[in-house]
Amino acid sequence: ASGAASGTLKFSSNATNSPAVEAVSGTGATTQLHNVTLSWKPASSGATGYSVYRSTVSGGLYTKVNPVLNSSSTYVDNSVSGGKTYYYVTTAVFSSGESKYSNQAAAAVPGP
Repeated sequence: ASGAASGTLKFSSNATNSPAVEAVSGTGATTQLHNVTLSWKPASSGATGYSVYRSTVSGGLYTKVNPVLNSSSTYVDNSVSGGKTYYYVTTAVFSSGESKYSNQAAAAVPGP
């Protein structure tokens, strides 16, 4: 979680001024970032690049996640959230068009 928080700490002991109370406050942001790294066997020949598609439902409606044609057979998806499972397929793009979807791969991202 991120945002502002405040509270008090109470320190108890056998001292004469016990318990001592201290106010605390602060702000913070989540620093744990998640990503999914994909790699696949390149097309045999003639591919100008690859498109990567993602869904949160197995076999579901896929949405293209790489805005620019990917020239290599690896891709890092930095727009994932912790605690979710993502399903990926890729296509090879040729001058004559785009291939069918690859086999689906699943990635379970650990929770925050």
